[in-house]
Amino acid sequence: MPHPVTRVLTLLELLQASPGLTGAELARRLEVDERTVRRYVLRLVELGVPVEGERGRYGGYRLLPGYKLPPLMLSEDEAAAVVLGLMAGRRTGLAVGESATGSALAKISRVLPAALRERVEAVAGAVDVTGRAATAPRPAAGTLLTLAGAARRRRRVRLAYRSWRGEASERELDPYGLVFHAGRWYVTGFDHLKGEVRTFRLDRVAAAEPLETVFPDPGDFDPVARVMDALSSVPYRHEVRVVLETTLAEAGRLLPRSVATLAETEDGVLVTSRADRLDGMARMLASLGVPFTVLAPDALRREVAALAARLHAYAAREPATPAG
Repeated sequence: MPHPVTRVLTLLELLQASPGLTGAELARRLEVDERTVRRYVLRLVELGVPVEGERGRYGGYRLLPGYKLPPLMLSEDEAAAVVLGLMAGRRTGLAVGESATGSALAKISRVLPAALRERVEAVAGAVDVTGRAATAPRPAAGTLLTLAGAARRRRRVRLAYRSWRGEASERELDPYGLVFHAGRWYVTGFDHLKGEVRTFRLDRVAAAEPLETVFPDPGDFDPVARVMDALSSVPYRHEVRVVLETTLAEAGRLLPRSVATLAETEDGVLVTSRADRLDGMARMLASLGVPFTVLAPDALRREVAALAARLHAYAAREPATPAG
């Protein structure tokens, strides 16, 4: 039979995970009667845990909003999930703030039981992530939370923004959604300064203030598609058009939307993209593993030929004969 203290802690976990459970539901889960549940609730209140109960058919018990539990009660699976999530966020740039991830990991480590802390530290020390860590500047956590809340409640915000040229501006924005792409956070919505839908990098937002104005529902607006379109319209030195001899589905698997625009044609798939360096574009096309025809520019065709010549020369090299 579980000890009463164990049941009180279990009650605390239930209230944290499922606020609003009725006395009957709690009694069933704890395998006690409702009178005992009320006694457990009083015990939590005596310990300083603010539990409130609502009477009536749809009433139930819940913790007061904003209450932070002193003990962090995580199972081994939950602790591993939290640590791995924080590690992945720091590695990919998904995390916000410069030191928030490290301090969060430190706090979790301090409150975990010794045995579980050792196992979690073993995960952190033994696991690595392929690829380079994201080096893009990270937005302030307050900026991200403000914009996410405003997008959810459809509240206009006032932004203090600095462009890539370093030009400061203040504008009012109806935030339609936030997107995390390639190590950076973006917000997209209707910019009242320019009178059109615009996309902004969150790390360039110096301040975000929610206003009282509620903006209309943007309907079926797709924030991801809008951000991808905005990024693809950034000017580059070269306009590239190539036909891949494959299916549209396979081309979509090989080339994400952020890299190129794809269109099915009689000859295959037309790839439209932009590039600053054509030698990099040649290497990317060669890595796809499918036949292709360069339509434009002619300089790309020469880069592909030069790459082929280098690879042919490498293949013709003979291994050096060991001395002696």
